[in-house]
Amino acid sequence: MAPSGPGSSARRRCRRVLYWIPVVFITLLLGWSYYAYAIQLCIVSMENTGEQVVCLMAYHLLFAMFVWSYWKTIFTLPMNPSKEFHLSYAEKDLLEREPRGEAHQEVLRRAAKDLPIYTRTMSGAIRYCDRCQLIKPDRCHHCSVCDKVNNCVGFSNYKFFLLFLAYSLLYCLFIAATDLQYFIKFWTNGLPDTQAKFHIMFLFFAAAMFSVSLSSLFGYHCWLVSKNKSTLEAFRSPVFRHGTDKNGFSLGFSKNMRQVFGDEKKYWLLPIFSSLGDGCSFPTCLVNQDPEQASTPAGLNSTAKNLENHQFPAKPLRESQSHLLTDSQSWTESSINPGKCKAGMSNPALTMENET
Repeated sequence: MAPSGPGSSARRRCRRVLYWIPVVFITLLLGWSYYAYAIQLCIVSMENTGEQVVCLMAYHLLFAMFVWSYWKTIFTLPMNPSKEFHLSYAEKDLLEREPRGEAHQEVLRRAAKDLPIYTRTMSGAIRYCDRCQLIKPDRCHHCSVCDKVNNCVGFSNYKFFLLFLAYSLLYCLFIAATDLQYFIKFWTNGLPDTQAKFHIMFLFFAAAMFSVSLSSLFGYHCWLVSKNKSTLEAFRSPVFRHGTDKNGFSLGFSKNMRQVFGDEKKYWLLPIFSSLGDGCSFPTCLVNQDPEQASTPAGLNSTAKNLENHQFPAKPLRESQSHLLTDSQSWTESSINPGKCKAGMSNPALTMENET
């Protein structure tokens, strides 16, 4: 367990305060933007009733989706690894008595032999969290903010985070587009000299500025989803037992999208959890041979001829994820290199370093 005391308690309180600063800032900014757009622009400045109605209806729809997705992002708790990744009391005791090195790793190897663990550290060791005293699932990392093995944005709320970026971008673009003509009137003295005049000016500047930054961040995460990568994996390729593989978790664009948004397209645009899996078992694409893995399952001989030297993991997929690899397009959708990618499984919690 992590050491406790007055110093660590004060640090935790400071982290909590720092965590809420951006939330308070966004809340205040959103409240002001509502007042500036709905009251000062639409009701006070717009003279056409039809324009008022259309703008207010579209604005409130985007506003509601923005708030809903943001709420789900910040209040959905990150998932923890399941109990099977925790060491038993006997294993913990043995680990504490063993010195760091090969003996230490041998204890972890025995504890992880029945776990679907396929990634390693850069040195090839079992990934282990000393603070939580558990074996890390693939793609899982200890978050200093949450003080848990997982991150603030992870498997449980990553879809909500993406929708928050999307709706916040649409929100800003909509405000900038509908405010533009009144912003131009501000500079050509076409607006009456009232309080609304300055709200209109600052509203356009804020919306345009945030649109630029949000478009970059949203585009980057769209690329990550299309490649099935976390932010850490974008900078450092995951290390499997057979070696480094930057595309080890990518199954192709369609399956990568379905892992985050789910099979039901009617839920894709709603901040409702629909991601596939349980955060501890995901398919992976092994493009190199892993000598520790079992041989190709029966019934796939014809496919195996085109995928020589590629091995399947021995542990089967959990039931919630297995259908990703059973459809007829399972071997053709890979965006890496058709005919090269081979489906298997891994056990990641899809986690990010702090995005927000």
